[in-house]
This record gives sequence, structure tokens and C-alpha cells, in this order.
Amino acid sequence: MTVSKEILNSPEYDFLKSNEHLGDNIILLGLTGSHGYGTANENSDVDLRGVALPSKRDLLGFGDFEQFTEVETDTVIYSLKRIVQLLQRCNPNTIELLGLKPEHYFILKPQGRALLDNHRMFLSKRAINAFGDYANDQLRRLQNALARDHLSQSDKEDHIFNSLQKSLRNLKDKYTYFDNGSIVLSKGQAINPELDSEIFIDVNLEHYPIRDYKNILSELEYVVRNYDKLQHRNRKKDDLHLNKHSMHLVRLFLMGIDLLETEKIITCREQDHDLLMQIRNGYFQNEDGSYKSEFFDLVNDLESRFQYAAEHTSLPDEPDRNRIEEFVISLNEEIVLNGKQ
Repeated sequence: MTVSKEILNSPEYDFLKSNEHLGDNIILLGLTGSHGYGTANENSDVDLRGVALPSKRDLLGFGDFEQFTEVETDTVIYSLKRIVQLLQRCNPNTIELLGLKPEHYFILKPQGRALLDNHRMFLSKRAINAFGDYANDQLRRLQNALARDHLSQSDKEDHIFNSLQKSLRNLKDKYTYFDNGSIVLSKGQAINPELDSEIFIDVNLEHYPIRDYKNILSELEYVVRNYDKLQHRNRKKDDLHLNKHSMHLVRLFLMGIDLLETEKIITCREQDHDLLMQIRNGYFQNEDGSYKSEFFDLVNDLESRFQYAAEHTSLPDEPDRNRIEEFVISLNEEIVLNGKQ
């Protein structure tokens, strides 16, 4: 199925013209998701992502436009300020907007073209964690789904335990520091009569910020809750989702490797199309829902390639903030001087 800019003329996209923050303020609007990646099938939705300039009122008055989301059409339009924040982090879901095929830009004004032409100012070694974390999160979800179906309760608890340990290590960098031993996870004989084994937590914290503690527990609880959700799933429907999920895992590694090795943002994976569609169509999935060893061999190879690319990339440590700031200032000055509302 080919999607063209003509869809913008359909009534369901009237909000692009009528919303006070959009209309002429939109400088870039692109086709993303499966269509943007070149992996769409007959069931794929249309996803649009874009960027809108602030109005004069937003800059000088009380306006606070940051992001517009229209759920029915899966459309998200970011303000200039918001997209710049996300691009500096090399956020995969937004950096891909700078590397679409030309025909996938349905709106591209001079300011939007300038954003594309200056994309290198956003690229940095932050992409290592950004793409690596996204891919590893996808892999963990896949492993969780497979473990839910094919492991004993005790083995499943081991898998949850390992995921929690990994999350706990990351939380030390995210929240107020806590010493090793302050929060300890362990696994042993279950107290819950419905379980064979169970995960326990021991906490020894003094004068620790209550909000950070609440957030730490919430993130650990999310890992357990996300895993438990997989217990009640529609096998046929979920296999389709699982294969799509696996495809995006591989796509993220491939896109990240390109970014680190060539400093290019290649969103549409034309060279990888056949492989990605094989994954999406279930080629690597066994009849019982498990995955063939060849798939995990592929993922392991991509992880190694990604790690090598990360160690040898010529990307700078940080984005070029001075250049980015000057770019944003120039666009905002134009808005104010031209009296744009």
C-alpha cells in the first residue's frame, strides 16, 4: 500500500489546518512508522510526525505549546523547542524524522529543510545509549513474552529477577545515589502459596528523598507488571505483534549501527527490507510460538556489531549545543520580526 500526501486532503486531517498551533506553523510533516521504515503491510496504520514553529504569542506571551497529539490518525506534531530537546538526546522515535525518504515528507518548508540540512549538529555518542537502550528494552520484552509461554514458574521468576537487577543498576544513575546493599533483591522459597519461588526486596535507606524512592519502586513494579500482563494473551493476535516487535528490535540495531558508523540517519531500511519482512511474517518463529536459534544468532551478531560501532564511532561526545542554539534563535527571531501570530 502506497501512502501519499493526498491523504492530508481527507476530512480526518482537517485538524492540521484548523488547530491554532498548526496550520501555517507546520514546517515539516513526515510519514513514519512501518510506512516510513519500508516494512508496511496491508494492516499497517498511517503514522505522521511533524514539527511546528511557535507563534509570536508563544514566544512573547503566555503560550505554552509543546506537542499536539491526534490519536485517531496517530499524528504527533512537536513544537520546535520540544523536537530540539528530543533530537539532542538522539531519541530514536524523533531522530528518524530527519532521515525519511524525500517522498515521505508531506510538508517541508524552508525552515524544515534547514532542520534536515543541519541534522549533524544533533548527532553525538548519546546515540549509543539511546538506540542501545531502546533495542535492549525490545529484546527484554521479547524474552519476557517467550519465557511466559515456555518456562516453569521458577524459571520465569529467574527471568523477572534478572530483568529487575538490570533495571536496579540503571536506577542508580537516574535517581539520588544509593549504595550497593541499600536495595537488595533476592529469590527464594515463596511465601505466596500460588508460587514455587518468589522475589524479595530488602531496603536499608536513611534520609532518602521520598519521591525518588516512590519512583524507584514504581519502575521495579512496572517490570513485574509488564511481565505478568503476558500471561493473558491471545496467541494468534500476539504472535503477529511479537513478530512485529522482533522486526523493530532488529531495525533499531541496524539503524543505530548506520548512525554510529556513517553518521547517516537512514529511516527507510530498503537494503534490509527482505530480512525485516521475513521476521515480521514469522519466518523465524516456530509452530509452538518460540523463536528459532537463528534469530537469536542474528540478534547477538547485531549486538556485537553495535558495540564495535559504539567503540569506534567518530561522533562527538555531545551534540553541538552552540550551533543548535543559534539555529533556534534564528528561527525565533524571524517569527518575532515578521510579526507572526
